[in-house]
Amino acid sequence: MLWESISSVVLGLALSWVALHSLPGRLPSSRVVFVTGGLGALFGAYLTHSTLGSVHVLATPAGAVLVGAVTLSLLIRPRGNRPVRSAAAQ
Repeated sequence: MLWESISSVVLGLALSWVALHSLPGRLPSSRVVFVTGGLGALFGAYLTHSTLGSVHVLATPAGAVLVGAVTLSLLIRPRGNRPVRSAAAQ
């Protein structure tokens, strides 16, 4: 279980690095992105391991990457300088 946790955090940090380099102006500071990616992947590994058990060795890193990507996608800001207003505010 320790190696699953360490590998999921490393996968989350790698996913964060890719996100920072592919979306340079649309993410907050790199520290926030790295913490979010690492913790999201760690939570994804925990969730997958709790759901499927320790038998599925390849599913746990896949769940870690999937949940890490979802949490990183919540940080993406819209393009442009104009603030986006909700439909209810207009």
